[in-house]
Amino acid sequence: MSSLISRIPSNPLTRALFCRTLCTASQTPSQKLERIADELLDLNKIERHDYVILLRYKMGLNRYGPAASAPGLQSPSSAGGGASAAPPAAKEKTAFDVKLEKFDAAAKLKVIKEIRAFTDLGLKEAKDLVEKTPAVVKKGVTKEEAEKIMAKLKEVGATVVLE
Repeated sequence: MSSLISRIPSNPLTRALFCRTLCTASQTPSQKLERIADELLDLNKIERHDYVILLRYKMGLNRYGPAASAPGLQSPSSAGGGASAAPPAAKEKTAFDVKLEKFDAAAKLKVIKEIRAFTDLGLKEAKDLVEKTPAVVKKGVTKEEAEKIMAKLKEVGATVVLE
């Protein structure tokens, strides 16, 4: 038992986590630690791996940023900050996909012609693409180019969305 306690790091953050999650009124901290250590030793290899990932996430050591579920534990970067940190700014999307949702049946030939105009598809490939709507007709284009394509397809009677 004493060898188990001596292996626990003296890091206050780690001790606070163990005492907060493990200590209840019925058991002393050393009894709880011993019980938890026994339970951890009973886990198989996969369960231990999952436990390590979960513990790192709860402690805020994951690569996606600090943990939001540990209210008493603060990372060094947020400890001296204000009341709350602003969420990271979302990156603006630069590549868009043009998706043909539906089209007027009478305008099928016009839609096929327009798709062939801005893609390098042959007649058969363009026809197959139009017939399996909803389908992405152009991938990874800039917003300006996607808007031009959308305008042309809407002129001939198609419903188009950006993704």
